[in-house]
Amino acid sequence: MALRVVCRTFASSIGELKMDKKKRNILIAAAAGGVLTVGVAVMLLVSRPDADIMQKENGSYIINTTKLAPDVLGYEGATPLKIYITNGKIEKVEALSNRETPRFFARVKSHLLPQWNGLVVTQALKNPPDGVTGATYSSKAVKENVRLGLEYYKKHRK
Repeated sequence: MALRVVCRTFASSIGELKMDKKKRNILIAAAAGGVLTVGVAVMLLVSRPDADIMQKENGSYIINTTKLAPDVLGYEGATPLKIYITNGKIEKVEALSNRETPRFFARVKSHLLPQWNGLVVTQALKNPPDGVTGATYSSKAVKENVRLGLEYYKKHRK
């Protein structure tokens, strides 16, 4: 539908130019083909997983939430993670560099992150682990990063 509108608009603009009908029709067809090509290219790019977010190594998927969840903030800022998944199970969740208070984030690393180990992705999405007392903002941010990473994995795995 949108292609038809674009082509009609373009065709009416071209119609105002002084050229014979054959040249005008060739120009309209070329423009329509260009719009269609761009549309297909955009669809392919949108449906393809981003290599900065998900990689496959030795049969395992590694999800990096740095680009996936830049706006998910803990107490001091973003809390990016790497999530390792093999055969639909979470192997481990690893914290990446962040600006959280080290003393509090150490609790998240030692008590919250290991709770995902061994969980099936669908199970982890339905029943995420509880957060860590004393590191509430960091815990919520980590849980949201994991949720977004697992959803991305479900959508883009092959």
